[in-house]
Order: sequence, then structure tokens, then C-alpha cells
Amino acid sequence: MAPAPAKAQPHVLLVSSPFQSHVNPLLRLGRRLAGKGLSVTFTTALRDGIRVFEAGRPVACVVANAFVSWAVRVAGDVGLPCAILWIQSCAVLSVYYYYVYSLAAFPSGDEADSSGAVTIPGLPELDMDELRPLLIYTSDQEMWRQMLVGDLGSMTEKAPWVFVNTFDELEHEAVAGLRKHIPLIPVGPLVEPDDGGVDDDDVHGCTAWLDAQPRRSVVFVAFGSLVDIGHDEVVEIAEGLASTGRPFLWVLRDGNRALLPKDALIDACGGDRGKVVPWCEQRRVLAHAAVGCFVTHCGWNSTVEALAAGVPMVAVPRWSDQRINTRFVVDVYRVGVRAPATPLTREALRLSVEEVTAGPEAEAMAARAAILGEKARAAVGGGGSSDRGVQAFVDRITSGGAEP
Repeated sequence: MAPAPAKAQPHVLLVSSPFQSHVNPLLRLGRRLAGKGLSVTFTTALRDGIRVFEAGRPVACVVANAFVSWAVRVAGDVGLPCAILWIQSCAVLSVYYYYVYSLAAFPSGDEADSSGAVTIPGLPELDMDELRPLLIYTSDQEMWRQMLVGDLGSMTEKAPWVFVNTFDELEHEAVAGLRKHIPLIPVGPLVEPDDGGVDDDDVHGCTAWLDAQPRRSVVFVAFGSLVDIGHDEVVEIAEGLASTGRPFLWVLRDGNRALLPKDALIDACGGDRGKVVPWCEQRRVLAHAAVGCFVTHCGWNSTVEALAAGVPMVAVPRWSDQRINTRFVVDVYRVGVRAPATPLTREALRLSVEEVTAGPEAEAMAARAAILGEKARAAVGGGGSSDRGVQAFVDRITSGGAEP
């Protein structure tokens, strides 16, 4: 008698918007799902998902990230369960939820220009300077507001699972507060572990350069793929880094680097003391023992990567969720400082780096950052809080269930 054919692995279709900051977290979640036995297909286009169906590979569940609410609708139309991955913090999701559904007293009209505080369960009081970039939209941003409202509707009405790129030990109060309204599952930090292997993407020699630097000596500067830096600020950052007297690694896109006068670049780098590159594998740099400080815009992906690596931060927030992330980094987690000037000036940068690396609170910040890094690794390790959430989802999909 022939043996029974092996049971096919349940197949999950991941659907992402094409932005790199959206793609990376969903890919990392997909790798974890695949590591637990699910078959995973990733796409940024509906036609690719249709090809999956046409190829005879039935889909058990769709996992979509923010701003592709059409995927949730399509999944519902064909009777498939759908999960959503929220790639910002649980705190920011709480702000959006309480604002859209009028569950907290937000200033309106002329009051929106005030500095009044807003109270949301599980969060510290937030003022309008922190909230305004999230909640006040210009006419050319109306599309984003409509997409956000659609996402929140999907979370509350159609998606039995809402994954969040956070971990319970980091945002326990925010998760507990919002879980009363949304079926949250913390699955973060969605950061690839550093296996210590060769980095095939290190075309600019960052690892070799870092290997030659003393432990916790390097100032790492990166502002993400969307933050634009003008000529004057580029020069100020270069002069500020030079004035710290510390080795630095600065990610400066080619378009911005063209704004930097050659003599300023030479003065800043001081021989081999500084290294300027157009791109690097950020998580690997942050995980390197030579890095002691991260100057960042505080986008959530960058913030989570720094927290997971246990690296203190100098926050230079610009827009969107970055001011709220900064508030948590500085006042809640207490693992960084906010630069006192935006646009950044050389003196503000020098003072901020000095405070994080050698100030009276520097060692305490580093110790707290290291503890958070340990908690982050434990959360995604076997049996950790986020690992249990992923496993519960896999078990439900494997058993054929559609509800958590």
C-alpha cells in the first residue's frame, strides 16, 4: 500500500505597498512564518496574487501591510481570512484609532494650533506639537488620510488579526489599552538577527571600517530614505561631526552628498576618522560593537532596529510618527536625547552626541538600551512574547481556522 501523500503546507500570501519601509518588515514577518512551516508568497501587485491562484496554489490567508486595504477587501470577496501588519508603533496606532473614532478629546479648529495635551489610555500625555504631524493633513495629503481611515476600518471590521511591529515588554500599556478595541498581536521587533556572517551587501566596506574602531566609539548617522536634507544642514552636520572628535559613519544619499563642499567633507572625515557612504545595511551597522550612538530621524523601523541592538539615540524628528517615537525614546525608554534644533546645527549635534556618549547620564542610557536590546531578543526568541503570538497564528492557520 502506497504511503499517503504528505499534507501540503498552508499557503499565506503577503501583500505590501511598494515602499521600502513597508516591504522590509513584511518580508521579515514572512521569513518567520516560513520558519514555522507555512508556505509564503510575497507580492506588491494584485496580478502576482492572481497568478498564485491560477498556478493551483490555494491561499489559506492573506497578510497585508498598511495602505493596501484593497487586499483586505479582495480577500473578503473570495472568502479568505486576512491579517494586517501595522508597521508603526502601537502608540501611534492608538493615536490614530482614538482620533478617527473620537474616543479622546482632541483639539479641533483653531484649538489644533494650541499646545494642549491629549490623554489616551496606555500613553503618556501628548501635546499638539507631537500630534500635529500625524493628524493635520494638507490638501495634497488627503489621499493618505483616506487610506488610513480605510485601514482602521479593516482592522476593526474585517481582519481577525492585527500584527504590530513591537513587543509587549516595550509597549505593554499601549498594547493592553488598544487590545480592547483591536485584535492586536505584537510580533516585533521585525529585525533580522545578525548571524555574524559575511554581508554580501557591504559594498562600501562599512564592516571592515567598523572593525578597526574602538568599542562603542562610533557615531552612526542615518535619516532614512524619505527625509530630505538641504545644503545648509548638510554642511552643519559635517561640521558638527567633525567637532565631536569621534569616529563617525554617515549615510548620505548621493543627491545630498553633492551639496557638501569638498573641503567640508575632508575636514569632517579627518583622514580615516569619518566614513560617508550612500547606503549601508543599517541593522548590521547598529549591531556592531563599535557603534555607541545613533543619530536618527526616529522613523519606527530605525527606532526598533536601534532598540533591538541596544544603541542609544540622538533623535532628530521631522514629520509623521517621528515626534511621538522621539517622545518615547527620550522620556519613556530613556535611551536617548532630542537634538535641540531642527534643522540640525553643528552645535546642537555636538552637544547631543556629547550628552549621549559622555554626559552624566550616558552610562545609564547605555545600560537601559542594553536591557531593552536583551528584552527585544528574548521577545522573538523561542517561547518569547512575540514568538508566541506568531506561533498562535500559525497554529490557527494550520488547523484551518479563520478566527484568533
